Amino acid sequence: MLEPVNISLESLNLITLFPMLVPVIGALLIIIIDIIKGGLDKSLYVSIALLFLFIDFNAVLTSADTFAANGTVMGVFDMMLIDGLAVISQLIMIGASMLFLPLALSAKKFHETSYPEFFALFLFMIAGLQFMVATDSLILIFVGLETSSLAVYALIAMHNRDKSFEAAVKYFTMGALAAGFYSFGAMVFYALTGSVEINEIATVLAGNGYADMPYVLVGTAFLLAALGFKVGLIPFHTWTPDVYEGSSAAMAGFMSIVPKLAIFVVSMRIFEFLIHSGVIWLEIVLYILVVLTMTMSNIWALVQTDVKRMLAYSSISHGGFVMAAILIGTTQSNTALFLYWILFSFTNLGAFGMLWMSRQKDLAAGCSTDHSYDRFAGMIKTSPMAAILMGLFMLSLAGLPPFALFWGKLYIISSAVTAGYTVLAFVMALNSALAGYYYLKLIVYMFMKEPIDGVNANTYTGNGSMAVKTIIGFAAIGTIFAIIAVDPLLEFITALVYNSGY
Repeated sequence: MLEPVNISLESLNLITLFPMLVPVIGALLIIIIDIIKGGLDKSLYVSIALLFLFIDFNAVLTSADTFAANGTVMGVFDMMLIDGLAVISQLIMIGASMLFLPLALSAKKFHETSYPEFFALFLFMIAGLQFMVATDSLILIFVGLETSSLAVYALIAMHNRDKSFEAAVKYFTMGALAAGFYSFGAMVFYALTGSVEINEIATVLAGNGYADMPYVLVGTAFLLAALGFKVGLIPFHTWTPDVYEGSSAAMAGFMSIVPKLAIFVVSMRIFEFLIHSGVIWLEIVLYILVVLTMTMSNIWALVQTDVKRMLAYSSISHGGFVMAAILIGTTQSNTALFLYWILFSFTNLGAFGMLWMSRQKDLAAGCSTDHSYDRFAGMIKTSPMAAILMGLFMLSLAGLPPFALFWGKLYIISSAVTAGYTVLAFVMALNSALAGYYYLKLIVYMFMKEPIDGVNANTYTGNGSMAVKTIIGFAAIGTIFAIIAVDPLLEFITALVYNSGY
């Protein structure tokens, strides 16, 4: 007869679980309030969501102190962990989410943000993403992935337009396929090693000298396809432009930043140990995918007639840059990855926030899409400040100095050269130059063309609430003054990444 095992609460180390519980509690509280008293103003739900995100942010900072004092900390039957990657990625995700939520206070009454379910689903999604980055268990990564994905499907559909339903169905279909690939890849690694923990898998595979290499390659291929779907690597990107176009501009901007970061962290944990262990096949395939993702997405972005779709392909290209950092796999490149994504978060959220402010319930006359280039023609005359801010975000996305993303691109390219990936560094520089064309195309429309009668009739003036304008202004400040913050950010990120063994 088996003896009962006594497990103390102290041994569970529940501090590792606390940051994920905070948004879950907040989501449940919003649902309970709606059940008790329905029809309350959405500003209450925005305030509650922001409050719990603020508590969550501080809980992660507490975890950072624990990590600084004790190194990597495991908890909850070694399913959860606190390390530098978990800390920095959660801080970025929660910070970007706190910037996103006030966009729901737009003066325009788009109905999805008036439902309390919107904010409850949003907090559930954040909890799922936090689970993904704060564990090395393939099972818990899968649980977090599906929790966040199911919430995102609903959030997209709540925009309640024909393209929104189409986008939600496409995302759901691709997500289900990716989930199947992930499950099969995880099963292969479990069959090979008897463990679902990434560190244990790495230890077992290294111990037997990768004797079962064909099966390792099969498992790796399925995991790469699954994560490639989620992050939008070419050729797994086909859903991305349509889903971004069908989503609200604010949600599209959020999707281009926060969920992708969680996938990058998971990819870093899984693929970097395989690359460092000499799995040449993975390095070659990842190299090809990175180059294709950066190059082809830029080429497709060149021919877009809708600004939101252009930014969707742009986001795919930026994702290729970050996957290049994972391919390089050095402490310098991993540090550059997080710096790049912090700077990208300010810039891209600002750009999509500007699209959100310009959004109208009905299409402008002569326009087949919400954000055609013609709508931006002559904006310097109709909405001068909006044109200046949008131009600023475009220059930063193009990587022109001294704006934010110039420094992110500079450090990633520098890490490639240092690690001996000279050709890859050249490809990244070439793609940065190529991307500059379609960003400057929008600037030309705004500053050098005349307004088009009936198309540019709706300007930004008065279209956004003070909260929305404040968030966009904050993004603009972050974009301009990034040069001042780069060094302290690098020091903070380097300490967390290096002490985590990455």
